[in-house]
Amino acid sequence: MDDGAFGGGLRLGSLRGQVSAVEWTARVDLAAAYRLTEHFGWSDMIATHISARVPGEPGAFLLIAHGVMFGEVTASSLLKVDMDGKVLLQPQFPDGLPYDLQPAAFVIHSALYRARADVMAAMHTHTTAGMAVSALQCGLLPLTQTATRFTSRLAYHDFNGPERDPAEREIIASHLGDRDFMILRNHGLLTVGASVSKAFNYMWGLEAACRAQLAAMACNTPLNVLPQAIVEKSEAAYLPGATRSYGTKEWPGLLRMLDRLDPSFRE
Repeated sequence: MDDGAFGGGLRLGSLRGQVSAVEWTARVDLAAAYRLTEHFGWSDMIATHISARVPGEPGAFLLIAHGVMFGEVTASSLLKVDMDGKVLLQPQFPDGLPYDLQPAAFVIHSALYRARADVMAAMHTHTTAGMAVSALQCGLLPLTQTATRFTSRLAYHDFNGPERDPAEREIIASHLGDRDFMILRNHGLLTVGASVSKAFNYMWGLEAACRAQLAAMACNTPLNVLPQAIVEKSEAAYLPGATRSYGTKEWPGLLRMLDRLDPSFRE
């Protein structure tokens, strides 16, 4: 592979020598999450975003440069941003396009990192299933085992227009509270986690639950909504410490899959 050609056409120099080893690892994982989002059909061109806090630098996080497609993100193409919106490290994009910080991405993700020291990664999507469920007054229903991972611990945030006003950060954070997944009503889905792999795993499950609900509702027949006692029993099996740490076991296999498809995310 040409050492200067990464990400299916983006030509960038590597930033590996300019960042710490732990930041580089975070960059690789975050680039992988973007590639996986594209692979599974969850991207919305350049409209959504995934982020990761820089390990050892609680006031900084990594984010896609606005204009880069998810399928071409690499570890070196990510912006490093502080909580005031200052870009601390920005790649030089040789095509001259203004690939910069997206205001809505900054507002949403900085809100989460400012409010929650335990959050190390966040993921936001605009999938058809996620947007559709976000537009339903009932929200996510306990129709499937997968849905019970989320329904009782799911936060909701009402849509007040695109999140471009930094003043809205407190509202977003307060609505999420200490939960790890949220439906942004009339908008999409949001997950946070202690790692990129955990936030991605939450999104996988939440997205699957939304798709299943829409498929069931489309059958135009009465729904078998699970009783609350069963929901609570099932939910307990998914609580932290009750079973394996979700995302941990799947992540190496997902990285191996990406390596087979296109390892340039690591550059």
